[in-house]
Amino acid sequence: VVETQEHYKSRWRSIWIMYLTMFLSSVGFSIVIMSVWPYLQKIDPTADASFLGWIIASYSIGQMVASPLFGLWSNYRPRREPLVVSTAISVAANCLYAYVHLPHAHNKYYMLTARALVGFGAGNVAVVRSYIAGATSLTERTSAMANTSACQAIGFILGPVFQTCFTLIGEEGVTWKFLCLQLNMYTAPVLFGALLGVINIILIFAIFREHRVDDMGRQYKSINSDGEGSDVLDQNTEGSIDHVAVVALNILFFVILFVFAVFETIATPLTMDMYSWTRKQAVFYNGIILSAIGIESVIVFMVVKTLSKKTGERAILHAGLLIVLVGFFILLPWGKKLPNIQWQEIKNNTIPRTAPSEMLAPFWSLPELQLPSNHTAEPVGCPVTQSWCLNTPLIYLAQYISSDVLIGLGYPVCNVMSYTLYSKVLGPKPQGVYMGWLTASGSGARILGPVFVSQIYTHLGPRWAFSLICGVVVVSLLLLEIVYKRLIAFSVRYGRMQE
Repeated sequence: VVETQEHYKSRWRSIWIMYLTMFLSSVGFSIVIMSVWPYLQKIDPTADASFLGWIIASYSIGQMVASPLFGLWSNYRPRREPLVVSTAISVAANCLYAYVHLPHAHNKYYMLTARALVGFGAGNVAVVRSYIAGATSLTERTSAMANTSACQAIGFILGPVFQTCFTLIGEEGVTWKFLCLQLNMYTAPVLFGALLGVINIILIFAIFREHRVDDMGRQYKSINSDGEGSDVLDQNTEGSIDHVAVVALNILFFVILFVFAVFETIATPLTMDMYSWTRKQAVFYNGIILSAIGIESVIVFMVVKTLSKKTGERAILHAGLLIVLVGFFILLPWGKKLPNIQWQEIKNNTIPRTAPSEMLAPFWSLPELQLPSNHTAEPVGCPVTQSWCLNTPLIYLAQYISSDVLIGLGYPVCNVMSYTLYSKVLGPKPQGVYMGWLTASGSGARILGPVFVSQIYTHLGPRWAFSLICGVVVVSLLLLEIVYKRLIAFSVRYGRMQE
């Protein structure tokens, strides 16, 4: 059955709607990430930094719970249903976030609930990826998965940009008494996110259609079809899924997202400890670095689409893991120079501040400063409470920047190849639940990454932290070698197509 031009256009219009849905899911996470802490302090002074950690983690917890559920739903019903419901949950959760200042008590728990529900709604990424896997042929799959990941990355990049634009409204903003709504720099971003969600729902109803094609691109009817396109082939699902390959790819995906979550989380404390940056400097400079990595990732997503056609997905995944390994290996401390030590809190006395080493000058250097006797300043350097600061060599700035570049190159490669290989291994079987588990494993990795940093890095230092990460990546490379020959497309495995 040859695909008609009309069917082809309809299929790709639906895939583009899925790209938009993926973009909005990542914007929902990143659009408030810079303002959560000041907003939390404003609405509930009883909240501390540890509770902030729970609020940040609640998004990933909600997504981890929801992904398999929405995936299961999409296996047996038209995908429009879980897509609309999940997006509506995100819209409602964003509106709740805008009103968390209203209650007279326990405001922090309302914010926690709102962020958890936004994450729950973001569980639709499992539906998005399973739809794209089922609506593309093998030759289209890598490109479509790369575009999906690129949309996700762009969402993470633009979210903080939107937040920055909304800071022009100010903390007070405008109050609409008839709606009991304060429109300010904290609430405007989530209301903007809610508006985008409503637009997404309208587009899903207006444009999105169910489409399924086999690995060769021929359309056929699936169990969750809502009656569109009746002149299609029956689904050929004879043969069992290679569950060893499925489990291995879930483990590899967990490792990939875990090491990147560690990298994101460790950036601020590492640079503050090693280079005597203040909190403001660490957030600003690392924000620039992460934005550059995001742009680098989008470029990599576009390049791997072409490169995979020549080398295959398995080889590129192997290369990506090797690049990540080198990136973390470079971060291991060496040499004899120690970081500046933060011996004590600066209190009401005159203390000269020593400028950072010449390697940071001139961009990162701070002038020597004499503080008045009635002034206090933020202490900088590696705190003496972390015993490893006294004997662990400095990680040079060149090491840190080089590592950033390599990890920014290796992570997107591994991300795209994992999803692509996973969808190909599953073949024509309904992929909703399997994609749900893959998304859940990624969410679990994002939860455990910050925990790893807070325990291993704080107590044992960067040498132990990065050595353990290198060990984990080496084990994942060995696992990839073991299952390498099994990571082939379902149709290739059963002789219906040639690799």
